[in-house]
Amino acid sequence: MRRREFLGVLGGATTWPILAQAQQSAMRSIGVLWPASAPPPPPRMESFRLALRQLGFVEGQNLGIQLRYAEKGPQQLPELAAELVRAKVDVIAAFGDLAPRMAREATSRIPIVAISDDIIGAGLVHSLGRPGGNVTGLTIMSPELSAKRLEVLQEMVAGMAYVAALFDPTTGRSQVSITENAARSLNLKLEVFEARNRDEIVAAFRAAREKGVEAVNVLASPILSQLFREIIEASAEYRLPAIYQWKEHVDVGGLISYGPSLAAMWRQSGTIVVKVLNGSNPEDLPVEQPTKFELAVNAKTAHVLGLRIPPSVLVRADEVIE
Repeated sequence: MRRREFLGVLGGATTWPILAQAQQSAMRSIGVLWPASAPPPPPRMESFRLALRQLGFVEGQNLGIQLRYAEKGPQQLPELAAELVRAKVDVIAAFGDLAPRMAREATSRIPIVAISDDIIGAGLVHSLGRPGGNVTGLTIMSPELSAKRLEVLQEMVAGMAYVAALFDPTTGRSQVSITENAARSLNLKLEVFEARNRDEIVAAFRAAREKGVEAVNVLASPILSQLFREIIEASAEYRLPAIYQWKEHVDVGGLISYGPSLAAMWRQSGTIVVKVLNGSNPEDLPVEQPTKFELAVNAKTAHVLGLRIPPSVLVRADEVIE
């Protein structure tokens, strides 16, 4: 390096935030707090690591990732958040509504990147533009999208009048209230069933069938998304069409989905984490939102359930799985 370049680097380095100054010379640490009982299924962590790697943070070289998941149930999250605080990670990435709240209760010092279903409704930030405090991140707009999924489900199930919402009570209730409003505007009777594990999912579908429910809107939740196979099996067993948040659930037998790209959301969360590692203050870092949404439908599942995919759905679908 020429002397002028060397002095320029030294001069510039004095103005960098301390976090960015050490990026390439010291091992950085990210804590990942996942609220479900098993590690995040693909493509979550793979997409997260890809974004980090593309932006210069390579696990095992200049980055360590400490993953914690609630093997004993959501009640374990405060303990896991405290572990990450004691480990002195540089930033915590927490997913859902409950995990970020537990992280924020555990620390007001370590930056938290929340990937939340409803970041304002969960009380995690003051506003999207200026979050305040030590939390920023990404909101998946789940209440609005849950209402939109109800519209899509009504199109898919001709003559539907009675619908269930499968709800994880560890998430914000704004999903429920907005879905209830949407149901009223669509002249639908709505029944809400709570579920946080396999047994409760089976019980919810059984009760829905007994009550005469015609279809199920699976509300957004990391825990319910972790249990997607159980939900798909219950949907098939009780012959209740269901709509999901992620296309990946349609890929493996779910009927229909509408929402952002799962891989894109986790890549986006990785880019926000890098912004924080490079010195951005969460208090001033605007909360991001998805900008693209996908509609996917499984034609085979529709046939098994005796449903005809209407032209209005086919023409809008980003993917029809045969």
